Amino acid sequence: MFAPTLKLLEDTMESIRPSINRIETLNRQFDRPDEIKGLQELMKKGEDLVRKCSKIHRYNYVKKPLYTRKLVELDESIRRYINTILPLYLTSDVKETLYEIELLSTQIRKLDIGASSAGVSGGGGSNKSGFAGVCSPPGLKVVPVGLEIALQDLKEKLLKDDEVSQVIAVSAPGGCGKTTLATALCQDANVKGKYRSNIFFVTVSKSPNMMVIVERLFQHMHSNTGFLSEEDAVHRLENLLRSRGPEPILLVLDDVWSGAESLVEKLKFPITDYKILVTSRFEFPRFGPSYKLKTLNNADAMTLFCQLAFLRDGNSYRPDQDVVNKMVEVCKGFPLAISVVGKSLCGKSAAEWSKRIKECSKASSILSNFEFELLHCLQSSVDALKNNTSAKECYMDLGSFPEDQKIPASTLTDMWMEWHKLEEDEAIANLYELSERNLIDLVFTRKDASEDYGSINVLQHDLLRELAIIQSSSGSIEHRKRLFLDISGNNIPEWWAEQRQQFIRANLLSICTDNMFSSNWCSIEAPEVEVLVLNFQTKNYTLPRFMRGMDKLKVLVVTNYGFFHAELSNFQLVGSLSNLKRIRLEKVSIPSFFLASVQLEKLEKISLVMCSIGQALSDSAIHLPNVVEINIDYCNDLVELPNGICDLVRLKKLSITNCHKLSALPEDLGNLVNLEVLRLKSCIEMLELPDTIGRLHKLRILDISECLSLTKLPEQISELNSLRKLYMIDCSSCELPWSVVNLVHLMEVIGDEETANSWKAFEPFLPNLAITVYKDVNLNWLR
Repeated sequence: MFAPTLKLLEDTMESIRPSINRIETLNRQFDRPDEIKGLQELMKKGEDLVRKCSKIHRYNYVKKPLYTRKLVELDESIRRYINTILPLYLTSDVKETLYEIELLSTQIRKLDIGASSAGVSGGGGSNKSGFAGVCSPPGLKVVPVGLEIALQDLKEKLLKDDEVSQVIAVSAPGGCGKTTLATALCQDANVKGKYRSNIFFVTVSKSPNMMVIVERLFQHMHSNTGFLSEEDAVHRLENLLRSRGPEPILLVLDDVWSGAESLVEKLKFPITDYKILVTSRFEFPRFGPSYKLKTLNNADAMTLFCQLAFLRDGNSYRPDQDVVNKMVEVCKGFPLAISVVGKSLCGKSAAEWSKRIKECSKASSILSNFEFELLHCLQSSVDALKNNTSAKECYMDLGSFPEDQKIPASTLTDMWMEWHKLEEDEAIANLYELSERNLIDLVFTRKDASEDYGSINVLQHDLLRELAIIQSSSGSIEHRKRLFLDISGNNIPEWWAEQRQQFIRANLLSICTDNMFSSNWCSIEAPEVEVLVLNFQTKNYTLPRFMRGMDKLKVLVVTNYGFFHAELSNFQLVGSLSNLKRIRLEKVSIPSFFLASVQLEKLEKISLVMCSIGQALSDSAIHLPNVVEINIDYCNDLVELPNGICDLVRLKKLSITNCHKLSALPEDLGNLVNLEVLRLKSCIEMLELPDTIGRLHKLRILDISECLSLTKLPEQISELNSLRKLYMIDCSSCELPWSVVNLVHLMEVIGDEETANSWKAFEPFLPNLAITVYKDVNLNWLR
């Protein structure tokens, strides 16, 4: 046995030696523990034993039996180590690696999906990580006209290397194109080439909040917030920007108002080649002379006007050149006026052109102030909505929201459907009508918004917002249909403070307060209010007691634009609103007695956006007999839904999106027999869908996009015989059961390329199916 046993041991050691050397190298490279130390010791013994055995004479029958036994024992020891002990180390390594991969995967998910969770000002684009961020520059909708000289002048300033930080201010009246100019600069190839991922775009507005601005920048760069004070926030921002070096940095502060110089000063850090571009209606002498943006000259004004007023196919009415010249002339070279007036005249008759010229010319002869002239010119475009009085009424409602803030289209449709008695499709049509006339901008968070207007947001120029407020402010306070109150600090309007019990007949009441407001409300009697919009910025906010007398209130919108989630006091007042149909809460901490407070017979829709849920939904018993729609979006502490939600048998739409900790739906989901739309987009920890989903026989739309942990669809999915549209974007790891061949009425699957390929195997069995590959991701709405 001696010779074959020796040969066996030699072969064993020779075969495993390369693997041992490779493991040793990797351990040194990655500073890993030495799990093969025991095996190395056995190999050393093996080498010594083989060396001794090779010297034994072939006829030494005394030593051969002794060493044969040693060879067998050592070979068995090596094999036992490889087959028993080493696999334990390997298993441990695999588990550790999987854990690290999961941590990395979670971070990537948060970067990819969480970039859109801020819900604050900022645009599309990419940050240092390659993901779209909340403070990236917005995209240009059209090629700027007449800004070539300004672009070249400012580019020279931005491209110049400076050892110290610099503030470059651009000033001009409202509507001159300052924001368009700043956007075009950020999108310029040379500017992007210099500043790369260090371009940050923040809209400041009339009532700036330093903590919110810094929070946006930290969110953009995926850094942790949690500031102790404003001073701490500014200090940490300086350190964060320094860490972005040595690349140059460009911070754009758009729409800075008079009195905000101190804010700009605080953001001016002593960092090499760090520039701040400020756009404003005002000049800031402490930062040096402003670059004064001029209105368009006649040639550029004519070019822009013709682009917008006349269809490219040449089919629209085109008056004599003299008429066009007069129309351009009354716009005074303001790009905003040219855009709005041009759009509103596109396709109109000769009589309409003549009427509009007279109106605008009359305004020009009476008014001397540029801004008043501009507002009157814009007014004529709003008046042109006379054939659609519904759209004009809807436009007037836009003054309900703070300037430079996104307005969810779903909020507007809630208001319009209840107050103006519009159908849902009519409300959406009015949005498009206003957009086509350049009175608002529509921003879509997904390419296909036809079935989900919750993915549409509205942006409005502050002058157009101001025009809506002016139009709504005619007549005495108590007789206005709409009452917009903008309260700075605790400076309550005199007319309100002087009256112990002010009476108003408004149907729409909007109150905007800033971060200094102490919730010290005066009394008001508003029995006719049907829509109440409360916009605030404080960490603690008290709902006004006068809500109790709003017997006709149908829509309540409470939005916190501040830095922290807000604690609401007096929330129990909601329980007294017997006619309330729709409630929307944004960025507030939902009180634990929420469900008890909203158990209203007429309530039809609940929307919770970026809220801290806490224990608010822990009660399994829910009495909401007429609720047909529930939307929960970006509520990051939502872990589970109460079982009682499955008792809401009238529910038609259930949307739980971007709730990253939600891992499962109630098992009795199938009890929602009238459910038509179920959206679960970006619930990244959702592990499975309940088997009872098959009982949702009225379900038309199912969206499980970006449910990254969902590994398979239940077999019962095949029982959804009304399913028409299925969203499965970024669901490539989700396995499709063979039973999907029974979804014969399924019209469209929208998914990423891999998901689309997995569905192609079932196309022969689903003759009505169209598979759409979805590639567009748009985060511009975050502005």
